[in-house]
Amino acid sequence: MNPSAQDQASGSTPPLSGSRLEELTKFDSPTIANVIELFNLRSRAAGYSNHSLKAIYPELPPVVGYAVTATYRSGYPADKGDSYGGMGQLIQDAASQPAPRIMVVQDMDETPRAATYGEVMVTAFQTFGFTGIITSGAGRDIEQVRELRFPCWASSIVVSHGYCRFLDFHLPVVVGGLQVHPGDLIHADGNGVVSIPNRIAPFLPDFCRPFIQAEQNVLDYLNSPAATPAGYAEAMKKMRADIDGLREEAQAKLKEGG
Repeated sequence: MNPSAQDQASGSTPPLSGSRLEELTKFDSPTIANVIELFNLRSRAAGYSNHSLKAIYPELPPVVGYAVTATYRSGYPADKGDSYGGMGQLIQDAASQPAPRIMVVQDMDETPRAATYGEVMVTAFQTFGFTGIITSGAGRDIEQVRELRFPCWASSIVVSHGYCRFLDFHLPVVVGGLQVHPGDLIHADGNGVVSIPNRIAPFLPDFCRPFIQAEQNVLDYLNSPAATPAGYAEAMKKMRADIDGLREEAQAKLKEGG
C-alpha cells in the first residue's frame, strides 16, 4: 500500500498536539522508521533521506516539525530581485501553518554552488519558531550556528553565499532523495530525516516503546555473561515474534482509523 500525496498533505489530518509531538522527539529516527514499517503504508526503501544529506550537528537531539518548503539557487546572477528576497514573506506565510515548523529547501543547482543558509538565516528561523533547516544544498557559518544549537541538515559546507535567492515557496521539493510536501511531518536527527505519514502519526509513540523493548531484550541477553549462540538465536526468535505482534496490532489500528 502506498500513501497518496493527500495523505501527506497538511490539511488531510489535524496536527498533533504539542505533547504528542514532544513524545516523538524522545525516539531516534531509526526507531521512527522501524515503527512506520509496521503499518505497511509504503515501501521500506522510501520515506527517508539518502546518504547525500548529513546532520551538520549530529550531537543535537531529534527534532520534529511540519515542513515549510522552498526552492533555491545561487550559481548565477538573477535577472532581478535581492539576495534572499522573500524571506520575510516566507516566514509570515509560514505562521498560518501548523507548528512546530521545519524549513526544507531544495537547491536547484545540480551541484550546490554556494551555501543555502548561514548564521543570519538560521537566527531568523530560530527567532520565528522553526525547529531546524534541511537543505539539499550547503551550509556555512558552522561554528556560529553551532552556538545557536539549531539543527541543520545539508549536503555539504561551502564558504560563500554566491548569488543566493529563493525561487518559490510552498511546493513539493526533493532533498536527499526524499520528496517533501508542504505540511509533511518530519522527524530528523543525527541518523537522517524521516517523513511520517500524518495518518499514522498519532499512533507512533505507543508503538515505539514496545518496539524498543523488543530489541532491548536481545541486547540484554547479548550483554549477559551466559550468552551463547543458541541462546542468541532464541532471543532473536522471540524479538521477531514480538515485532510480528506489533505489526498485527498496527494493522488493526490502521483499519480502526479508516
